[in-house]
Amino acid sequence: MKKSKKISDMSIYEASDFWDEHDFTEFKGVEEVKEMRFALKKKKYIPVDIMLYKKIKQRAKQLHKTEDILINEWLRERVG
Repeated sequence: MKKSKKISDMSIYEASDFWDEHDFTEFKGVEEVKEMRFALKKKKYIPVDIMLYKKIKQRAKQLHKTEDILINEWLRERVG
């Protein structure tokens, strides 16, 4: 992550990773947030046979994508 990126410009995932590695006491003038709201997307996790998952993971690597992105693309193509 770029050091110049403002905390307020981070995605929820970037902010989570950032604060896992940092503490409020490291920054001058930063106050603890008292109220915060998120619009998180709900996700459903579905079990996949391990051998099938390994094939998907290998194919995703060939396409320079993550497995979840590849699976979601395939499902969108199939289901619409």
